[in-house]
Amino acid sequence: MSSAECSGRTLAFLGDAVWSYIVRRHLVSTGQGNGKNLQKKAVSYESAKAQAEFYRILHEEGFFREEEEEVFRRGRNDHSSGAPHNTSVQIYRYSTGFEAILGYLQLEQNWERIEEIWDKVKTLKEG
Repeated sequence: MSSAECSGRTLAFLGDAVWSYIVRRHLVSTGQGNGKNLQKKAVSYESAKAQAEFYRILHEEGFFREEEEEVFRRGRNDHSSGAPHNTSVQIYRYSTGFEAILGYLQLEQNWERIEEIWDKVKTLKEG
């Protein structure tokens, strides 16, 4: 299936897995703890609030390409249900848009760009 055939939610579904893999690979490879500690650190990258903030900062810097911004809007606007109880609808939608970008890039097999996004986020988080 091509990225053009996928809904924003489908792209976000895939992007969630891509992001989780990248974050967890980093945490394990850099020896940042085990078990409960790893989970806590992963959430600091993977939560809807964190992803929405990563998107906001990178967007304000003009980091994303136009086609990525279009995919973000597809993901953000493609919702059949509300946000989880602990997250506002706006944060949830921004998070879904961010994940949609990652899913799109994975389907396009653009791992180089995914790693550029990861490197930028990692720099934001780790200073």
